[in-house]
Amino acid sequence: METRKLPIGIQTFEKIRVGNYVYVDKTAFVWKLVSSSAPYFLSRPRRFGKSLLLSTFESYFEGRKDLFEGLTIGQLEKEWNVHPVLHLDLNAEKYDSPEGLYAILDRYLKMWEDRWGRGDGESTPAGRFFDVIRRACEQTGRGVVVLVDEYDKPLLQALGKDNALLEDFRNTLKAFYGVLKSADRYLRFVFLTGVTKFAQVSVFSDLNQLSDISMWPDYATICGITLEELKDNFQPEIEQLAATNAMDVGEVVKKMTTLYDGYHFYQNAPGVFNPFSVLSVFTSKVFGRYWFQTGTLTFLVELLKQSDYDLRELLDGVEAPASSFTEYRVNVDNPIPLIYQSGYLTIKEYDKEFQNYLLAFPNDEVRYGFMDFLVPFYTSLAEDERGFYIGKFVQELRVGDVDAFMKRLRAFFADFPYELNTRTERHYQVVFYLVFKLMGQFTGAEVRSAKGRADAVVKTPKYIYVFEFKLDGTAEQALKQIDDKGYLLPYSVDNREVVKIGVEFDANERNIGKWLVE
Repeated sequence: METRKLPIGIQTFEKIRVGNYVYVDKTAFVWKLVSSSAPYFLSRPRRFGKSLLLSTFESYFEGRKDLFEGLTIGQLEKEWNVHPVLHLDLNAEKYDSPEGLYAILDRYLKMWEDRWGRGDGESTPAGRFFDVIRRACEQTGRGVVVLVDEYDKPLLQALGKDNALLEDFRNTLKAFYGVLKSADRYLRFVFLTGVTKFAQVSVFSDLNQLSDISMWPDYATICGITLEELKDNFQPEIEQLAATNAMDVGEVVKKMTTLYDGYHFYQNAPGVFNPFSVLSVFTSKVFGRYWFQTGTLTFLVELLKQSDYDLRELLDGVEAPASSFTEYRVNVDNPIPLIYQSGYLTIKEYDKEFQNYLLAFPNDEVRYGFMDFLVPFYTSLAEDERGFYIGKFVQELRVGDVDAFMKRLRAFFADFPYELNTRTERHYQVVFYLVFKLMGQFTGAEVRSAKGRADAVVKTPKYIYVFEFKLDGTAEQALKQIDDKGYLLPYSVDNREVVKIGVEFDANERNIGKWLVE
């Protein structure tokens, strides 16, 4: 079977079309947007196709009719007018000093000034930007197109690390982006992308004419791949993946859906697959955590720790008011909107009456990747030991060896750094939670933080284990609670053996103490 060219890592529309790479046609969205002259903003997670979208706009406004043959827009556009395009990409740089940001802006401005000329009077980046827009418009007689990719990259790199640097970046970018309002009469089309929408930068309060389409239903699938697009565009790759993994086509689509689908950018919109993971699994023919491994969560975890956020809520799904997404204030007290925008949570449900979103992990790639990433922040286990421990936990419960499981769980807690114990009870509850959630990949473990349910239930082919942990009580009391609260009732008609485990936690030893099994 012929192997087709997949555009993994390629973000240039021209390169994809000229190089005959597989392309999922998103030009109907492009056509709808370019038909208006409103300035737009789109927030999407990293590696979700934002750069390719901007490159598509660039080719369209450069009049590259040849690149759009056979695509939706190729049948709709008749004029193919050419406009000056100023495309600023802030994605690939490191921003660790005020000079770093200035140097990048200066590089782009010099490139544009080489093409459109420079006046003598302007020296600031904002002044030069206005000048080059005006000159390009006057010289061509056509409105200028401004495309900004990852407008917030400098801000995200400074956030939580260096407040003085963040303030410097804010001031520079506020003035620079503010030009897009004052130069409005010279502009044909403006499109900004980023991960977040910072209210603090004032770029958006200055640009009050900017339309934020991030959560508009009409554009919910502008980036990413829908299930329909997956089946329509990648049938040969699905068949090859099935053959390599000894699966049938239906199983492959189901597994890909579980791993990579599930992103929702509007409450009732179709889910989309992460395009980077889709292209990666088709290229490698191995089901891996591709998108998750390309980014760092350290900043988000630090934000969660500063906020004293109960991670168990995050792991089960968290409610967030709709207002928190229009204000976009990134702060320690409310890290959830940033975690959503970064792609680690997505919309699962929407309560129209109270205007609340239920946010949860989009898929298993993100769910288990996120939890694996959290483990070293809560335990002292080395990375290469984590998978080993989880595997052993699962094996021991499958064969009914509860004592071995509990001894290993005790060892898991044994080397905790003392300084992690400032909020002892919460900390250990989170660790229990993480262990059982990670086992859930293999055992269908249910973990509950709500009252009226057992702390954890683990199901294996032969056994159902019901755990109750007591942080300030005895193992006997834990077993009694399982009986008194009727935690076993849901499993009374199950043919598997039900095992009750009461566990007490020794506060002095900062570890599991006694346990009882029935």
